[in-house]
Amino acid sequence: MSDTPASGIPIVSPLTGEVIELPDVPDPVFSSKVMGEGFGIKPLIGEVLAPADADVVMVAETGHAVAFKMDSGLEILLHLGINTVELKGGPFHLTVSTGDRVRAGETIGTMDLAGIAAAGKKTESVLVFTNGDECLASLDVKTGLTDAGGEAARVTLKGAAAKAQARAKTAQVRADDAAEAATVPAAAANGAGVAAAHTANGSASPGAGAPKTEGTNPMKNNGLSGPTKRKGKKKAASAEEQAQLDAAARNIVEGVGGADNVRKVIHCITRLRFYLKDEALANDSAVIDIDEVIDVARAAGQYQVVIGPKVGQVYDSITKLLPRNSEDDVLGGEEERERPTTPLGWVKYGFSSLIGVITGSMIPIIGVLAAAGILGGLLTLCTELELIDKNSDTKILIGAMASAVFHFLPIIVGFTAARRLGANPIIVAIIGGVLCFPSLVTLSDPTRINLPADQNPYHVVARLGSIEFNAEFFGIPIALPNHGGEGGAAYVSTIFPIIIAAWLASKLEPWLKRWIPAVIHSMFAPLVEIFVVSSLVLVVFGPLVMILSGFITNGINSIIDYNYIVAGLVIGGLYQTLVIFGLHWAVIPVIAAQLSSGSESSRINAIVSVTMIAQGAGALAIWVKSKNPRIKQIAGPATISAMCGVTEPAMYGLNLKYGRAFITASIGGAAGGLVTGLLNVNMWGFTGAFIGFPSFINKHTGEIDSSFTGFWIASLVTLVVGFLLTYLFGFKDSDLETERKVKKVRLGRREPVAK
Repeated sequence: MSDTPASGIPIVSPLTGEVIELPDVPDPVFSSKVMGEGFGIKPLIGEVLAPADADVVMVAETGHAVAFKMDSGLEILLHLGINTVELKGGPFHLTVSTGDRVRAGETIGTMDLAGIAAAGKKTESVLVFTNGDECLASLDVKTGLTDAGGEAARVTLKGAAAKAQARAKTAQVRADDAAEAATVPAAAANGAGVAAAHTANGSASPGAGAPKTEGTNPMKNNGLSGPTKRKGKKKAASAEEQAQLDAAARNIVEGVGGADNVRKVIHCITRLRFYLKDEALANDSAVIDIDEVIDVARAAGQYQVVIGPKVGQVYDSITKLLPRNSEDDVLGGEEERERPTTPLGWVKYGFSSLIGVITGSMIPIIGVLAAAGILGGLLTLCTELELIDKNSDTKILIGAMASAVFHFLPIIVGFTAARRLGANPIIVAIIGGVLCFPSLVTLSDPTRINLPADQNPYHVVARLGSIEFNAEFFGIPIALPNHGGEGGAAYVSTIFPIIIAAWLASKLEPWLKRWIPAVIHSMFAPLVEIFVVSSLVLVVFGPLVMILSGFITNGINSIIDYNYIVAGLVIGGLYQTLVIFGLHWAVIPVIAAQLSSGSESSRINAIVSVTMIAQGAGALAIWVKSKNPRIKQIAGPATISAMCGVTEPAMYGLNLKYGRAFITASIGGAAGGLVTGLLNVNMWGFTGAFIGFPSFINKHTGEIDSSFTGFWIASLVTLVVGFLLTYLFGFKDSDLETERKVKKVRLGRREPVAK
């Protein structure tokens, strides 16, 4: 904004610290200006002052917020810290009450900055003009360091508000003059008494000419304060208004996924703060369409519904609709964030947090993945049974429908991960597009190595063991994944590299906001972010994953050389874990090598096949056991998808999300892999799960051999073991209360909660 002009009404800084623009405040509701124009302060000292001459119209019970109303009618909300309502008033000590009159720069309380920081909250405070649309003509903010009481901004009022402010100022001047005149005869008449008081006590006693000020607001009870002090009771709503509020409450509860989806709900000055069991069930557009709702935000692990002044009344109506099993089930309370105290605890915490990020990023697209998996499975089945010609246009077109979401998965997951981690979703989605861009896929395709030089972009720049660095960036060798020598891949169908990219973006964006001038920020910030983050993923993090994959490949080959039965047990138990981190590419080259050998069969792919069934078995057990209809809606399609060879919906939508289910399902995979190794099952194609059964028929003889029989035995063992273990030990409906979540805080600050 422009430099502060001489005209207008000054607004003083309520705190000593750095005044910042409102978009730089780490709270999406305030930074997006949903609540109105204003500015933020990064406080250095905890003394809190009044920002203007005004009446106090609201003081939060927790002390974290105060609302003022100027004589013009302009309303000011001072919010101390971010998400500090959860601290239940501990760090705040305010000395004003509703109905008090305050002067600009007058001390109104303190806030404990160290205590707020120790509780894991942000100390950045916010001042917004909540009815600026009605009263505010312009706002000029003076950013930078300032003392409390120093000018932070100037406001220019609209016509009616300006006139009201002028009238109030004139009336105040006249009242001040009258009061000053009245004190002169009073002082003369009581001169002797005053002198005596000075002599006896060393100071003047409060009297008619000396209002008491010690420990009180000097503007109280002196005949000049304007409004009479009011009690802070809420005005009772009329029957019609209450009916509207109750209807709004019902619609809000329905919009956030129903009463059964609410773990807790609290409220602050402007917002309802829901802790939901599954945020994916909340319908943003439906909630925003409710008349009483201003906006919604997903922040700090909460689903926040912005209401405004009537938030307390709506909250009261909502709590009547929610079941309470205990005092803290839906009301009050702070989300627990137990921090580890041991190195092993930190490892577990970090891993669980990472899984929370992964599952949280995948949840929004689980249904699409399941649908694509089922369609792909049906296409494979029809092709294997020769119902659809493998070389037909029909096969290609349906294949595109089934495969598009997986081919462009980095783009889609980039968008959802960015929303979770507080980065710009569009920019991270573009970075995802870089990772699966056609020219990168071609560049990683070793099958072109025998083409003429002008048609062959594939080249080996360097080698590290079995890892081929097949591209270079400003002379730096980089490794792009491929399908085990069977074709280009780059980062198609992967999620881990793009989640790393989203995390990097969330860290880079606040820095770019601080250092790139606002006038060119919209153009140059995306430019820098796309280039830097894409470069880091391609040059550093992607190759690191490839190197790790190389070690895994060597380990798998060693196990295979040692014993196929052991290989079945190990790979069957761990393969889907490798899928989570994109390390399954370490297994693909081994399968490709086996299929291209003289036998043209792969026992490893047979093992991989049963791991898909195992995850489906886990999802099936959850579908059977759970009484929650929403879980059943996810579990049914996820089971079918996994049995068709696509495990992502089962893993990310259910098994990983609820912890033990993934472990019990993976044990089922280990059991099936062991049986596959024992029966020496061979597979003659790249398909898997139940729809892959045609690939278990010997392609040389065309006969059903022992591999086909072994496939069904191993699949049945996997299904039974995975189902029973998950049903008995892996899941119960109470796990819905402890599912892994990731808290999102704007500007990249992530506070995961894992239970």
